[in-house]
Amino acid sequence: MVASENLNELLERTVAGRRLAPDDALRLLKSCDLALLGGAADAVTRRLHPEPYRTYNIDRNINYTNICTTGCRFCAFSRRPGDPAGYVLGREDLFRKIEETIALGGDQILLQGGMNPDLPLVWHECLVRDIRETFPKINVHGFSPPEIDFFARQSGLSIREVLKRLRAAGLGSLPGGGAEILVDRVRQQISPLKTSAQRWLDVARAWHELGGRGSATMMFGHVETLADRVEHLTKLRELQDQTGGFTAFIAWTFQSGNTKMGDTAKVGSFDYLKTLAVARLFLDNFTNLQSSWVTQGLRVGQLALRFGANDLGSLMIEENVVAAAGTRFHASVEQLRQAIRQTGYTPQRRNVFYEGIGD
Repeated sequence: MVASENLNELLERTVAGRRLAPDDALRLLKSCDLALLGGAADAVTRRLHPEPYRTYNIDRNINYTNICTTGCRFCAFSRRPGDPAGYVLGREDLFRKIEETIALGGDQILLQGGMNPDLPLVWHECLVRDIRETFPKINVHGFSPPEIDFFARQSGLSIREVLKRLRAAGLGSLPGGGAEILVDRVRQQISPLKTSAQRWLDVARAWHELGGRGSATMMFGHVETLADRVEHLTKLRELQDQTGGFTAFIAWTFQSGNTKMGDTAKVGSFDYLKTLAVARLFLDNFTNLQSSWVTQGLRVGQLALRFGANDLGSLMIEENVVAAAGTRFHASVEQLRQAIRQTGYTPQRRNVFYEGIGD
């Protein structure tokens, strides 16, 4: 364990604005002084966000299909082609979900599915175009980098061309799903058929270069090491240095229920809060960090607002992937707002670009 005095000195320099080296980030992850790490992360958050509010948003995860050929070992949601439980949402069901989202004050949908071999790129273009024509004020936050990579390989087009076509159809922003851990050794163990770490980064880079913005994520607490977590954060920070296209970083813990990795020990709130705090200290070029109350519960999600997060995340009107793994936490808009108030801040609703909307 790092000597307390040395750890204090390191954190003081980081809070003051000195960039944290990967080796030092690993030292912090190995530390057990959660309160000290949380205090430093909160100091950085308050330096970056001196405003008297913390944010949340209202959106809905719509999984337009659960059919997927990837077969990730950590996923309890997807179904193989031909499985009677597989589905593709029709327009009537999709539009009903969007109408419900709007009625609850939502301004965007998170549109993601599996790698469905029966749905070509043109089908996805039509899907986005139909949504935007029917609901012109709704932002489509859609298609994770692995999906984009799948469309490119399936169509024979470049990643950039696929993104240009989807953007022309009305794609508004790119979610950061499918990153898991951006270390190929880890990816080979948990999702050997999924896109590589470099291809994930290539998709994000191409989207940013086209003027698009989107989030970055990390799912941890499975087969990765602490050094792997740091490598993941380092790759994101390096890309953000080059493009500035990431709006936020969201980390959550692996939920093992009903998966092929069901015997994996579940990571608790201690490790979640520690990793979140180190991410805030390390990702000095990310303006926003989001809490993951959907996997941790609202009380830990609330506590995350003092461990580096400045955003409580989404109301999550609908969520299927984490729920399929047996983790189900629910909250109302007022409960989210009250959770923010209890941390001493004013709740502020925002859009996907972290612009304030409403009160």
